[in-house]
Amino acid sequence: MENRTLGIVITVVTALCCLCLALMSCIWGILIATGQPITTTVGDVETVQTLPAPLGFALLCLSVIFVIIPIAVGFFTLRKKPAETATTFDSVPPAS
Repeated sequence: MENRTLGIVITVVTALCCLCLALMSCIWGILIATGQPITTTVGDVETVQTLPAPLGFALLCLSVIFVIIPIAVGFFTLRKKPAETATTFDSVPPAS
């Protein structure tokens, strides 16, 4: 597999994983930050609670990080690397 093709595959897989996590953390972050009650049911016991708003803001920041990760991976794997210059010792003057 060519390096460019491998870079595209890595970028797509990273984007799918990270963007799914970003979407989920953004949804939960908005719900928690706005103070929406969350209902949990274990067996026959139902509990309604609200979580602290800073947790929601932290999830929103985490979702931004999850969006930046695929962009950075795509940039670093798909960019054109500068051509390496060959160093020849013929151009170096002799030592005196």
